[in-house]
Amino acid sequence: MQFTDLKLNKPILKAVSEKNYTEPTAIQKKAIPLILEKKDVIASAQTGTGKTAAFALPILQLLFDKQDSGKKGKKIRALIVSPTRELALQIQENFNTYGKYTNLKSSVVYGGTSIEPQIETLSKGVDVLIATPGRLLDLHKQECVRLNQVETLVLDEADLMLDMGFIDDVKKINRLCPKTKQVLLFSATMPAKIDELALDVLKDPAIVKITKGSSTASGVNQKLYYVHKPKKIELCLHLLRNTIKGDILIFRRTKFGVEKLEKSLQKNGYKVDSIHGDKTQAAREDALNKFKSKEVNILIATDVASRGIDIQNLDAVINFDIPNIAETYIHRIGRTGRAGNTGNAFSFCSRDEKVYITGIQKLIKKDIPVEKEHPYPIEKDSPNMFFRKDNKNKKNRKSANSKKNKKRWY
Repeated sequence: MQFTDLKLNKPILKAVSEKNYTEPTAIQKKAIPLILEKKDVIASAQTGTGKTAAFALPILQLLFDKQDSGKKGKKIRALIVSPTRELALQIQENFNTYGKYTNLKSSVVYGGTSIEPQIETLSKGVDVLIATPGRLLDLHKQECVRLNQVETLVLDEADLMLDMGFIDDVKKINRLCPKTKQVLLFSATMPAKIDELALDVLKDPAIVKITKGSSTASGVNQKLYYVHKPKKIELCLHLLRNTIKGDILIFRRTKFGVEKLEKSLQKNGYKVDSIHGDKTQAAREDALNKFKSKEVNILIATDVASRGIDIQNLDAVINFDIPNIAETYIHRIGRTGRAGNTGNAFSFCSRDEKVYITGIQKLIKKDIPVEKEHPYPIEKDSPNMFFRKDNKNKKNRKSANSKKNKKRWY
């Protein structure tokens, strides 16, 4: 199948052709015809499979057919709700790319920046609005956005919205839109609460499922390193010097961890920047742009960025900290090996993270290959790997000095 077989109009096909896309991905082949038929759709596919184009192209087509109707200014006719600012910006970039030869206007709104420029843009009218839940509801509360003309509502990365606590906001947004709207729900995984949400907001949906269970991208070579936690930075530096080259995305669990690693790598002469929740939106965009323009080749991020970054030809992902949610591992390493390319994922596991690896391997239904040839190994079967040596004092017993110095209240 070619894009020309999907009944898309010439302006959209021209924009697609300029991106050198000729054959749609599996999710696009199945979802686009259903969306063009105005059906509600639940689509499940792993990251990097072309989900954004799977809803952007047919939405542009549906809006294009009626774009000249009405002379009272543009109304929001398509609403895409996204969990993160980075992902929202990426979606808008797609709409701008594919809609460049139409008269359709898209805009994006998100928190962390001044609301006034967003209000001004909305006042001029837009056809497609991409929004994070909190900022959208703020704008609605101030009566700066009206959703009563929405024809298509997209809930993108629904499982991430669940993880981030946005589900109640999403339900409220759904109620603010007309009951007659078309609803499209896209999610990398389908936990029980997402099934419940789908039953609540979709009407007789068509189901498109590309992945077979939870699996990692086939183009990603995975390696697992067992290492003592204090030696992770040394291992990271060793691999950067000898093994890992190119554009690298490193994930840490906390903002403090991101900043600590960033300083260590900078001291060792590496070109590095970072993204985390304490940075302003301008600083986050600046870091991402530096990475995309090759000004820096290492980007360190918390999981807030794990699904919002779409960088072509990313060479490697490093899980400096193992994620405590198994699905997050899939999303992280899905940043590399995209669109038919190959990539590498390196995971550093300390003794207290072993339980997370067990959960990840159970989810992906295979063992991650262990790399033992490195300077800071912990033998996988070592009795000291996951447990500290017994303290000389027995459990629940105080030492003699402790008893001697303890102050009694009686």
